[in-house]
Amino acid sequence: MAETILNQTIIMLILIMVGVFCFKAKLISRESNKDLSKLVLQVVNPAMIFMSYQTEYKASLVKNLLLTFALSVGTFVVMTILAYLLIQKKQDRETEIERFSSIYSNCGFMGIPLLNALFGMEGVFYLTAYITVFNLIVWTHGIILISGERDMKKVIKVFYSPTVISIVLGIICFFFELKLPDVPSKALEFVAQLNTPLAMIVSGVTMAETDILKMLKNKRVYIVCLIRLIIIPFILSAGLSFLPMNEKVRMTVVVAASAPPAAMCTLQCIRYGRNSVYASQIFTAGTVLSVATLPMIVRFTEYLTNLFD
Repeated sequence: MAETILNQTIIMLILIMVGVFCFKAKLISRESNKDLSKLVLQVVNPAMIFMSYQTEYKASLVKNLLLTFALSVGTFVVMTILAYLLIQKKQDRETEIERFSSIYSNCGFMGIPLLNALFGMEGVFYLTAYITVFNLIVWTHGIILISGERDMKKVIKVFYSPTVISIVLGIICFFFELKLPDVPSKALEFVAQLNTPLAMIVSGVTMAETDILKMLKNKRVYIVCLIRLIIIPFILSAGLSFLPMNEKVRMTVVVAASAPPAAMCTLQCIRYGRNSVYASQIFTAGTVLSVATLPMIVRFTEYLTNLFD
């Protein structure tokens, strides 16, 4: 599995470089990249999530989905506690951005293609539980963290976002064994296949706007990446390896929780007038470093799982 993750992350890094080139060559502007990001988040991701539910109903799948949901909730509790303990609030430090980046991973952009490569649509099926929990928490705690506001309207909006709607529709179709006709099913499969290349190109364009030299000189960027990519994943991996469960469920949660910092941090910093440059630096460094850390975490999880079996 670690080799599969390594190969997939290298492929994704190459696609990211395509995004960097497109921005430098002025083929994709900052404004058009925002539109591409919306396309991925509101059309392509939901299509792939919905199609993951177009599978034969099995009691074991339901059991594993519910287990993934419960583990995801527990994972976010642990990550939040660790982030607040490891990142202390100090004057002249972007504590909120650092905590946000430590807690919330790019589980959609990175998680979907990685788990699709590992386990096919079954991996994406389990990941929907993690993504559901992620959306509920990031649009409540995450937004409060960055904005300092407590706006319940934004919380309510989570429940009719395209991602949540696709999950609800997918679950209904899964439980009632409703299958799309062949033609629309193939059309949605084509849309779903756009997820990896588009998501990585969007990430590449975002990274291309980062001042690399300034990023390399900022030691706090490395500290946040250490917490997000190594400390938190190793602790979660060790904890989950002790628990008896389906291997695909365990690896789904580990991969989703070990992904690099969420791109959403940069977007929300832009929206609320926070330091989006710093958020982008953490995102860029984390995305590049995850090419090495993700296979390492997967290998570590495999080793512990075999050790305690």
